[in-house]
Amino acid sequence: MLDDHQTTQTAGSHRAPAADTAAPAGGETPVGEGEAPPRWPDGFPAGYAVVDVETTGLDPEDRVVSVAVYRVDGRGRPEDHWYTPVNPERDPGPVHIHGLTAEMLDAAPRFPEIVEELSERLVDRVLVAHNALFDWRMLSREYARAGRRAPVTHRLCTIALAKELSLPVRNHRLETLAAHYGVRQERAHHALDDARVLTEILRPGLEGAARLGVELPLQECRPITRWREGAAGSVGGSGGRRPSRRREPCPHPNPGRWEPGSPLVQGMRVAFSGDTSMERELLEDRAHAAGLQPASSVSRQTSLLVTNYPSARTGKVRRALELGTPLVDEAEFTRLLRAVAPAAGS
Repeated sequence: MLDDHQTTQTAGSHRAPAADTAAPAGGETPVGEGEAPPRWPDGFPAGYAVVDVETTGLDPEDRVVSVAVYRVDGRGRPEDHWYTPVNPERDPGPVHIHGLTAEMLDAAPRFPEIVEELSERLVDRVLVAHNALFDWRMLSREYARAGRRAPVTHRLCTIALAKELSLPVRNHRLETLAAHYGVRQERAHHALDDARVLTEILRPGLEGAARLGVELPLQECRPITRWREGAAGSVGGSGGRRPSRRREPCPHPNPGRWEPGSPLVQGMRVAFSGDTSMERELLEDRAHAAGLQPASSVSRQTSLLVTNYPSARTGKVRRALELGTPLVDEAEFTRLLRAVAPAAGS
């Protein structure tokens, strides 16, 4: 449990208290009494850094105002935790969400002052977060501003993991997954408590994946290597929206619309809408490598639309619904990519 004394002590020194090796409170024991734990897959990572950041906003130019990290071992058992507020060197943004005022952040360290300690907690571990692409991008931009490279190669999104496990939940918000696993939230949108909650839902998630033989939806992280203030783009990185990269034309003819229950077929035209846990360009690269045609718009020739938010009614979603184009979410599309059928005559 996170208490006020601990929060004050950590924030006041801008460093975590001595490593706390006690297991977090909450319902984190997913294996029933007398039930043998699952055989652990050899390919699972050896350790994770469960991360939550609070920020001044959602845009590439926004800044981190606090960061928390729980280090956990390969089976999701907590080792220690760390938290610090961060002076964003600008207006703190939505104080009503994260609760950190300009006065509270004025004496906090700036990101370059915490980068060494943060790096020690991230190195050689898979970064875990809820909507991990957002947390990863915010941290990667902060590292680039500080002239550093974030020491992360892969991330695991708890939303994507929940979808892989086909959990019986109405949505994949953090509070919904916490309730599913019997984990109590103490202070929503406080980085340390959100990271604790993530830690407590990660362990049963990993055990469920091990038991069911589900492959973890790990994603590659490509850090920003250079930052220019006022430019949301990056060199070798993941910041901002970039124009579509030119790819070799797909050599296969478009076989038409995808039929639910059947495999994807080389040559199919695939469009994407909305946020994805994998960076859009990497997702399009995987589709292209499998022999599909990534498309920037939806037309009568589109075989299917990939979207995690069909209710958002974006322009692409509305067009797909008008045309009767099938919709699938990212998790289903990723599964379909594993077994794309060859084009006719190949």
